[in-house]
Amino acid sequence: MSLIPTTILTGFLGAGKTTLLNRLLHEDHGHRIAVIENEFGEENIDNEILVQDTREQIVEMSNGCVCCTVRGDLIAALSQLAQKRRDGELQFDRVVIETTGLANPGPVAQTFFMDDDVATSYLLDGVITVIDASNAMQQLDRFEEAQRQAGFADRMLLSKTDLVSEDALGVLETRLRRINPRAPLGRADFGKAPIDEIFDIRGFNLNDKLEIDPDFLKAEDDHHCDEYCDHHDHHHGHHHDHRHDHHRTHHTDDITAFVFRSEKPFDPNKLEEFIGHLIQVYGPRMLRYKGILWMEGASRKVIFQGVHQTMGSDLGAPWTENESRGSKIVFIGQALPREVFIEGLRQCLV
Repeated sequence: MSLIPTTILTGFLGAGKTTLLNRLLHEDHGHRIAVIENEFGEENIDNEILVQDTREQIVEMSNGCVCCTVRGDLIAALSQLAQKRRDGELQFDRVVIETTGLANPGPVAQTFFMDDDVATSYLLDGVITVIDASNAMQQLDRFEEAQRQAGFADRMLLSKTDLVSEDALGVLETRLRRINPRAPLGRADFGKAPIDEIFDIRGFNLNDKLEIDPDFLKAEDDHHCDEYCDHHDHHHGHHHDHRHDHHRTHHTDDITAFVFRSEKPFDPNKLEEFIGHLIQVYGPRMLRYKGILWMEGASRKVIFQGVHQTMGSDLGAPWTENESRGSKIVFIGQALPREVFIEGLRQCLV
């Protein structure tokens, strides 16, 4: 039986997650969805759908969807759903996990890599973050959870855009792209969003394409050589940080992203040791990291990505004869020491 694609739906309190989820559950799109409500209180997505005051309740609805309220172990809930599917007790094609509005999506995502039963039953398709355009700037300023949810996203969907001006929306989009340059921005007003922006986005798949917003890279540096290139005749000083503050329009976000690029190959042993050290020291603050690596002596690309302390890698496509070889890694995290990462990676180059 094939792996069950799973979407994590997150976003701050009042962002519109429930509105979007209810549309997904009731729209005639042909998907049979199992929903896990990963709540810690008594809030339910819809009183007509879920039974309240239960520790864990699975309800099958008339449209073929399944809802499951979880206030205990997520691993147990996922394992139970997969077993019921194998036994023919429940029929569903995919799973959506809606987190509480104050949740850090990281531990939820880690579940799919840390438990063998979950890993052999499910494919984490992506993290969708719904963001309230009318309140997001204040929430990003005040709440670390809001920054984490944006930084962790594979796709961000803006809601309530009708309540803000185009100028204000542009400022917010610029800020969100700076927090998380790899996540495309879409709209989810009144719960309406194209289904292909939510399902089968393969945000967590290891592949050869590392999506980084080109404007993000341009903002890092004025000349053609990247700020984190391995050309030692460039002297990159602290002035880049001042330029970041300017581009953020005076908003200093704890969750930020940066990119390392090099046209030299990595020494595999040195890189493995250094990455292991980074994860050991900074893992809880490393929300997402993903890269395409050129390893010395390797004929194929190495693709790797991680969530906090959990990391995986795989062989990508072969390097073609006319292809420019190089490495590109994006890090998204909380107060990460950029220069420590960049200089350490430089020391791992051949």
